[in-house]
Amino acid sequence: MNGPYKPGTPCWIDLMVPDQQAALDFYCDLFGWQGEVGPAEQGGYSVCTLKGRPVAGIMKAMNPDGTVPDPLPPTAWTTYLSTDSIDSAVKSVTDAGGSVIVGASDVMDLGRMAVISDPTGAVVGLWQPGTFDGAGIVNEHGALIWSELTTPDLPAAAAFYSAVLPVTTARSEMPGAEEYIEFKVGDRAVGGMMDMSKMPPGVPPHWQAYFQVDDVDEIQAAVVRAGGTVLAPAFDMVAGRMAVLADPQGGAFSVITATAPEQPA
Repeated sequence: MNGPYKPGTPCWIDLMVPDQQAALDFYCDLFGWQGEVGPAEQGGYSVCTLKGRPVAGIMKAMNPDGTVPDPLPPTAWTTYLSTDSIDSAVKSVTDAGGSVIVGASDVMDLGRMAVISDPTGAVVGLWQPGTFDGAGIVNEHGALIWSELTTPDLPAAAAFYSAVLPVTTARSEMPGAEEYIEFKVGDRAVGGMMDMSKMPPGVPPHWQAYFQVDDVDEIQAAVVRAGGTVLAPAFDMVAGRMAVLADPQGGAFSVITATAPEQPA
């Protein structure tokens, strides 16, 4: 079991989607997860598991009062960064020029959460653990291995996250990745950041979840068979072989067979 995660480290991901059951079917088939719609008192939130350990959440898009939003928000994965004081972190968000989308709130005894956007418009969650640290398995087939911010303003993003959380930024030391920026907690790289100019027109600033898989090409083909979309076909790069995909409801994610998987937090 992983955790506790050091503050500043990506610790959890979840997906907000119009058709929760369809998303559960898709990801469980794709990655070998187990998951079902959760109890009503938890808003139906599903904690998906792999080998009996939590790996990701999937929830139905709805308003706090249980009604369906109109218009529906875009289907998207949210990355959560661990913090030891969510109230302090949320205060720092506004002081540093970001926005609070969902204020700090308790999630039973599991922990406290908030959702914010950085000054460049990328949305990310914050998680202060209670009884729940976050993902219980990472860096294995079907589990989270990396989190990456794509932004139009690298210096502004770096300054923001360093003001809100105990992270620093530095250019990657990986050969062939000189233009890539890493988020670090202590001496350990916990996430990455790249410039928006490498994205197709119209793609907004965002955090992207990367899942480790045994065979990128096989996963890509399975996504297509299930009605998903290939956003960037499988290709080899400095960290391994990867592809950028989207589920049938439009939720984008990356898969990678990493050459040297990161060690668990």
